[in-house]
Amino acid sequence: MTYSEFAYKNLVRKRAAILVTLFFLLAFLILFSVSIGTLSLSLNGVCRVLAYILASSHSSLDPLLANVIINLRLPRVLMGVIAGVCFGVSGVVLQVVLRNPLASPYTMGVASSASFGAALAIILGAGVIGWRGESIIYTNPYVIVANAFLMSLLCSSIVAFLSLCRGASSGTTILAGIAMTYLFSASTSLLQYFGSTEQVAALVFWMFGDLGKAEWADVTVCFIVALAIIPVVLKFSNDYDALMLGDDVALSLGVNVKFLRVFSVALASLLTAAPTAVIGTVGFIGLLAPHIARLIIGSDHKFLVPASALIGAILLLSADTAARTILSPLILPVGVLTAFMGVPLFLHLLLRRGVRYW
Repeated sequence: MTYSEFAYKNLVRKRAAILVTLFFLLAFLILFSVSIGTLSLSLNGVCRVLAYILASSHSSLDPLLANVIINLRLPRVLMGVIAGVCFGVSGVVLQVVLRNPLASPYTMGVASSASFGAALAIILGAGVIGWRGESIIYTNPYVIVANAFLMSLLCSSIVAFLSLCRGASSGTTILAGIAMTYLFSASTSLLQYFGSTEQVAALVFWMFGDLGKAEWADVTVCFIVALAIIPVVLKFSNDYDALMLGDDVALSLGVNVKFLRVFSVALASLLTAAPTAVIGTVGFIGLLAPHIARLIIGSDHKFLVPASALIGAILLLSADTAARTILSPLILPVGVLTAFMGVPLFLHLLLRRGVRYW
């Protein structure tokens, strides 16, 4: 074995150890997040309850405890994990194909288009009944989710089409995404102008971002989307590594750069659209997670993609846990907490705009 082979194997082992550590950190955070709330549980108690649930022994559990864990906390926590994974993977894909360290899932207009879809449903279709605690009751909540998702896909399709028309360059793709962001933001503002006070309040509440909206059906759909797309992203890991060296080098290595860029933007947009349609706008996770992962694990996308996924889940679940405990029993919108986390890094990247990150 040569020295270079030995060094590479050590590097692989080190990166694998980091991934395992992140996985166990996320597992602990899941148990901790499930345990806290008005009805506090010990970690051992949570593990015991989850074991009963996995064994389908619900009858032996206290009905109140089973309802709190199964119907309230688990969907929220699991949606936080899945959404964080989706945002993290989407962010790392967009940053490499657009060759821009400030790229994130919302660069493509996904958030603004989802907000426009929700605004259409709330103001023109799905009525608002009132409030239940800190949550708004909608007449047709799934119409809102479906509309937000469809508008996100429409935005992604327009960006992909405009990018193809101009050769699928990274600059064209970014500019098309910015244009769609402004277009859908203006359209949402116009709808708010014509909405009633109650409808506008409901829309603003939706746009804050809240994991408490998630139900088991939403968790299942988002999990299926993530399970279908993330293996495809991992399949392109070597192509992303080649793309970091430049379009010309990637072409010389046999990578179809135009297809890879447009297809990757579509995958990243879909990964972002699914959870955003359910929980609303949650920013900065897709920007933060890839940069943190790149600092601790390097730029090899076979490791960078899963690391970004795990870090995205840890960041979002940590923010939601903090949102539920800082002013308990008042629950803050998780989107506000992620913004406070993301702004310092965003400003740091702006100040170092001349630095190459790959």
